[in-house]
Amino acid sequence: MEWQEPAIVLETTGYGEGDALVTVLTAQGAWRGLVKGGASRRLAGIWQPGNLVSARWVARLAEQLGILSGELVHPAAALAMQEREALAVLNAACALAAGALPEREPCPAVFAGLARLLAGIDIPGVPLPELVRWEIVLLRELGFGLDFATQAGGNDRLAYVSPRTGRAVTLSQAGEWVDRLFPLPEFLVDDSEPGLADCLAGLRITSHFFARDVFGARHRPLPTARERLYDLIADRLAEGEKNVG
Repeated sequence: MEWQEPAIVLETTGYGEGDALVTVLTAQGAWRGLVKGGASRRLAGIWQPGNLVSARWVARLAEQLGILSGELVHPAAALAMQEREALAVLNAACALAAGALPEREPCPAVFAGLARLLAGIDIPGVPLPELVRWEIVLLRELGFGLDFATQAGGNDRLAYVSPRTGRAVTLSQAGEWVDRLFPLPEFLVDDSEPGLADCLAGLRITSHFFARDVFGARHRPLPTARERLYDLIADRLAEGEKNVG
């Protein structure tokens, strides 16, 4: 069996003397493979999480691990190194995909969304809101879709998300339950420009459903990289509010 197509590196671990076990994401799903010499100085830079590569996977039988090889297309890992938040976003996205996606199941929307996120990883103001949007796509792909499609008019706008169902709730529907609902940032239902507080609100929503429905169902915590990102954004927001005050 053999395939060759664009792939995003999700996870790399050393194997043996100088090889590497690598998990990549393609439109056809997450695949693992052995990269000969992948831990060497010559090849290690290619197989960094977040990089987009032109990958080739070969195995005699479909159920085997397979041998991976590839050429670097977009060095997202190196570009993200220039800014702490961008690197945290990259690490969080790769860790979520590696931990949540089943192997070898097609997920074209997840791949396309992550590729779009990584293409703009070094553009200020782009990675964080793009991550929140992509996390919603990932949840939907895994069968835990959040529903923000409820119609509302006038002042009765969508304003909250139910932590139980994932459905959007309008101002009038919230009623006495408002304290138990997640605030819904506007950029998730329109094309408005989000601020840091909006992105944190979005991360809070997706964190809940990842922790409960995806990782919690497997008795595993959220990936450490994802928790670190949330803490980083929360700290930056708190610091900004303190400076304003």
